Amino acid sequence: MLENNYRPCEIESKWQKRWEEENTFKVDESGKGKKYYLLEMLPYPSGKIHMGHVRNYTIGDVQARFRMMNGVKVLHPMGWDAFGMPAENAAIKHGVHPAKWTYSNIDYMRGQLKRLGFSYDWSREFATCNPDYYRWEQQVFTELFEKGIAYKKTSQVNWCPSCNTVLANEQVVSGACWRCDCAVEMKSMSQWYLRITDYAEELLRNLDEKLAGWPERVKLMQKEWIGRSEGTYVDFPVEDSKEKIRVFTTRSDTLFGATFMCVACEHPLVQDALLSAANAVEIKNFLERSARIDHKARLEDRYEKDGVFTGKYCINPLTGSKMPVYAANFVLMDYGTGAVMSVPAHDQRDFEFAKKYNLPIVLVIEPVGEKLDVQTMTCAWQGDGILVNSGQFNGMKSNEAIAAITSNLKKEGRGDAAVTYRLKDWCVSRQRYWGAPIPIVYCDSCGTVAVPKDELPVRLPHDVKLSGEGGSPLAKCEKFVTTTCPGCGGRAKRETDTMDTFMESSWYMLRYASPHYDQGPVDAKMIEYWLPIDQYIGGIEHAVGHLIYFRYYTKLLRDLGYINLDEPCKNLMTQGMVYKDGAKMSKSKGNVVDPDDMIAKYGADTMRIFSLFAAPPEKDLEWNDQGVEGSYRFLVRVWRLVTDFIAGELKLADANDEMKRFMHKTIKKVTCDIERFHFNTAIASIMEWVNFLYGRASLGVDRQSIERLVLMTAPFAPHLAEELWKKLGHEEMTISVNWPAYDDSMISGDTMTIVIQINGKLRDKLEVAFGTPDEKIKELALQNAKVSEQLGGKTPQKVIYIPQKLVNIVA
Repeated sequence: MLENNYRPCEIESKWQKRWEEENTFKVDESGKGKKYYLLEMLPYPSGKIHMGHVRNYTIGDVQARFRMMNGVKVLHPMGWDAFGMPAENAAIKHGVHPAKWTYSNIDYMRGQLKRLGFSYDWSREFATCNPDYYRWEQQVFTELFEKGIAYKKTSQVNWCPSCNTVLANEQVVSGACWRCDCAVEMKSMSQWYLRITDYAEELLRNLDEKLAGWPERVKLMQKEWIGRSEGTYVDFPVEDSKEKIRVFTTRSDTLFGATFMCVACEHPLVQDALLSAANAVEIKNFLERSARIDHKARLEDRYEKDGVFTGKYCINPLTGSKMPVYAANFVLMDYGTGAVMSVPAHDQRDFEFAKKYNLPIVLVIEPVGEKLDVQTMTCAWQGDGILVNSGQFNGMKSNEAIAAITSNLKKEGRGDAAVTYRLKDWCVSRQRYWGAPIPIVYCDSCGTVAVPKDELPVRLPHDVKLSGEGGSPLAKCEKFVTTTCPGCGGRAKRETDTMDTFMESSWYMLRYASPHYDQGPVDAKMIEYWLPIDQYIGGIEHAVGHLIYFRYYTKLLRDLGYINLDEPCKNLMTQGMVYKDGAKMSKSKGNVVDPDDMIAKYGADTMRIFSLFAAPPEKDLEWNDQGVEGSYRFLVRVWRLVTDFIAGELKLADANDEMKRFMHKTIKKVTCDIERFHFNTAIASIMEWVNFLYGRASLGVDRQSIERLVLMTAPFAPHLAEELWKKLGHEEMTISVNWPAYDDSMISGDTMTIVIQINGKLRDKLEVAFGTPDEKIKELALQNAKVSEQLGGKTPQKVIYIPQKLVNIVA
């Protein structure tokens, strides 16, 4: 008799060792054959993987193994997003160099990932802090600098006083640093930027034209972040000056109602007022108050509106009236033109500001069929309507007046139609040590000069003092700072800012295609073969950070001639969070479950099954100890069923029609569910198949049913499946065996009963053929006579289908 005890730790270490020794998942580099590029977002080497990692990478691994068993060449790589502030902060706190801390963490986390049995091609692994990687990033930067895409300017930036570095807008969350939660301040600094705004239109257009496989939620978030607006540029002459204040507005129909102007604190006109205005002290105090409001709070409108008169006036180009110019804390210099024409009768913020500072309110739009009086108005009318007090445009509808007034402004040289974007150029400078050095030197004779390609990489020096005080440690490293000018050979100084770590993660997916290529950042032939990514998996929290940047960087490399690719990824899946006790797992909440402890107790396959079965991938997963126990018991049942069969304790019998129908139905269900990422229902179907086979123990089961059960289990619990497959007498691994095929003719007459509910209450049942498409089942449910009677001709809000179980119509 075979040993019937399931010992996951022994089994898993055995098969992991064999996979590694035989390079089971190493992909050949021939660039031939049907390919599938599967990628999960690369991790930061923080020290240990967490349950979010386990879930994310298990989702990808099931797809990878399933595709391999279907005869596809799968590229499934892993690497490390290894630069960043946590390593530097750890170095300061513990007195260990960031490189040592980072590589030590990588070694430990790599071991953890291997213990989970993931099918990575480890021969392609790299860490982004390696000079062999970031040298190509530096080369690209120098080319972008030469083309004017990378440039330096002084502007207001988000400054984290705890991390001592600049943050991009996307890295400020509710007014706080995304890394340390410290309140962010505004600071004027000279920084390096990339002109992502030059690509705003293409980034926006491709969301609908080329990213059909992306979640609508992510596409909507990107559309809102890019923020395309069609409107009008209007020039307001400054009184007694040749200067003009340019504004952008989407409501030129309200221009006759503009009675004052608001400009950003950083606007040149305000800076002039500081030197000449009679109330310069008042202006100075206002600017100091405004500087304490962080950028994100301004964007989210979470503060008291404040302003100060600058002593300047501008002229309304349509009415000729003088408009006082105010500096206002709600106007941002890096959004629009840094100036806003204020129309208090038709904008609530302007209305409140006008009331606060006793400024004139002029009504220029009335709702159709109504009369308004500015003396009795308690709030602004912000809707459309009919123009009044608007000269030759009186009586026109708002939408018609916008075009007519814009045309008039253009004719008189006072404005024109325009398109603007909320998206702003990407600030890539960071004032920290642990990052890729920006390859620029400054020469008194030659100015700003890019480091030549043959002198790259500019290596990050390791012998620096990390104190966390007084700015970047690189600025204090004399032998790094002092260099010679590539142009004239004279004395020069290096740039001491390092690059935003989003730079490294914006092109890593391309480097995986040829990670050892030494002639450039990528091998164009391998890019053409492997890219775009067929399936990308990661968190929704990266929707307006990484997922915009890596699209942009792909276009940059395309336009520099390195690749011929518009978008890096065809299909995107964003998985849900892992929660425990109603809160996201985190050390601060004390609700973290250590994957190592769980693996030691239950085995990796149990963790994989639980993370897939407890919730659909796109939904949040609530940790449940009973659920883990249940997943373990399921694997024990599979183990005992198969080992009992091998030992002859289960009667051997030929499959009858019932067994064949059930088997083919299960294979089809599991196949279809894996393809559409419905792993929980796929596992449920395998469980039903196991129950069915146990129920036939006294009658006997056939070998094919047992073997196909093992093969269907392989993507989910690969260690268990490999061990059982070998015990069944097979020399090849399951990963090399063809995925079980199903015969539709065997299940064509098979039907399933679908319960129909309206608002959760049972109304009827529906018999449909197994394999009927989901949308067809929803359609049949809506056509049901009892449903039609209940709805009474009304359109339902939602139609929810739970596969093979029920349709719930939300009325």
